[in-house]
Amino acid sequence: MELPAAEWVPCNFQMDNWTMEPAIWAPGFPVEYHQYASSEIFGSCLQTCDPNPNGGRLVEYAQATWNYPTTVAVAQELDVDMEANMQDNTICAFKETVQEFKVDMDTMRMKIHRYPASLRGFNEYSSVPRMVAMGPYHCARVLQDQLIKHVEKVKYVAAYHCVMESGHSLQEVYDAVVSAAHIARHRYDNNLMAGIGDGDFLPMMFYDACFLVQYMLWCTPAATEMEASLRSFFDFNRKVLRHDLMLLENQLPWLVVEAVMRFRHVELVDFIADWRDYLQDRKVLEEKPVVLDESYEPPHLLGLLRFYIVGRSKTKVQTRANLNSISVSVSAIELAEIGITLTAKETTELINMGISKKGILSAKLSLAPLSLDDERASFLINMAALELCTTSNFQEAGDEDSAVCSYLLLLSMLVHREEDVQELRTKHLLQGGAGLINKDALDFFTSLQSLPLRGLCYVRVMVEIENYKVKRWIRIMVHAFLYKNKKTILTALSVISVLVSILGTLMSLKSKSKI
Repeated sequence: MELPAAEWVPCNFQMDNWTMEPAIWAPGFPVEYHQYASSEIFGSCLQTCDPNPNGGRLVEYAQATWNYPTTVAVAQELDVDMEANMQDNTICAFKETVQEFKVDMDTMRMKIHRYPASLRGFNEYSSVPRMVAMGPYHCARVLQDQLIKHVEKVKYVAAYHCVMESGHSLQEVYDAVVSAAHIARHRYDNNLMAGIGDGDFLPMMFYDACFLVQYMLWCTPAATEMEASLRSFFDFNRKVLRHDLMLLENQLPWLVVEAVMRFRHVELVDFIADWRDYLQDRKVLEEKPVVLDESYEPPHLLGLLRFYIVGRSKTKVQTRANLNSISVSVSAIELAEIGITLTAKETTELINMGISKKGILSAKLSLAPLSLDDERASFLINMAALELCTTSNFQEAGDEDSAVCSYLLLLSMLVHREEDVQELRTKHLLQGGAGLINKDALDFFTSLQSLPLRGLCYVRVMVEIENYKVKRWIRIMVHAFLYKNKKTILTALSVISVLVSILGTLMSLKSKSKI
């Protein structure tokens, strides 16, 4: 079906002709504002502004009247008016910028964010796609990387099957995407989008959204109904696709994806169930089914999966306590000394972490287990990056808003040596034999120490540990003595056992000799 040229852009649309529009200046803005060429961005506020709006009339008036004092007075009055006009235009520009900033902050949770500066220490593996570029942030790689360029053709194949299998016309699906894309455009970085016209952006949203919907279908039982060659592509590249589609800068606004899903339905319960236990190798066979939260509006695919992998906090525990001081970190050795043992919790939800009593002299710190490889490490980092970008104040937000940061901080707090990593394996917090070796896992965990110590769950656990120290200090002293001297105590008990055995033997011989 052919569409009018004004409505449809061919598959081979070019993305190398994007141009950047000139910047505009106001105090603190680019210098071009001084040239009063900014009406395109600042709108009617600057349309009346001219370097010398009354200059022509001022000259004519001076020539027509030779009354010098009157001419000077008029000129001075016009200068004052021009200065006032310039100030009004600048204030108007300020208001425009302030309003734009407010809108950005109000919609922070729905934005497609750039990678936060606090996580720039990680290598490009956790931030740059290797095979498929989604959206505008990495579109330049289409021209630079042959593999990514090849996948652009696969997007056209996915779009074709997506439309054909939907039972609707190409025009219907494309129009729905266009309607959503006009809103979605404002969810990307404004500076970048200034250089991308709708002629490039709208087809990009259409092809990318169709590709993503087909991928989501492949993750569900509906994959059996998918066209064989496209299914084979997803099968062969499952690991790299899982990596690329979970990158923070490689996301599509969810409203664009939903626009396509209105025609090509995806069973989200099945899709989320396929991903929910992705971080663990050990699968729960009788896991509770996914229950969709209708009140949650995801910003994009990464946000959707993070929401259900994190889980919901069942109880709201206060993080404030009557403490004179509190430690912001504690090692696994210190925990062992005071009687807190590490335990893998039987859950896949990362939010389930905390201290609970275990015995008279001990307690346990429980966390969700983790199977760690390169892809899962990248997934965790990008979920943490999303939390850093969307939560301005972790102390005032809910547990769920910083759960991934808290989870990673607790693990990094426990690990300082390769022996500590092995201890996590012994306690089954780290699962499986495949994935990162102890040295690589140590490097990963220690690199996480750059995360801000702001996670509410993390703070709550540290408060629980401090309360445990304060309330059970006598038991802790007893446990610490036993822990530090356990080798000596075991040796002494062994000697006593031998002496008792020898004494028993001698007593037995003595009693026989009397007989």
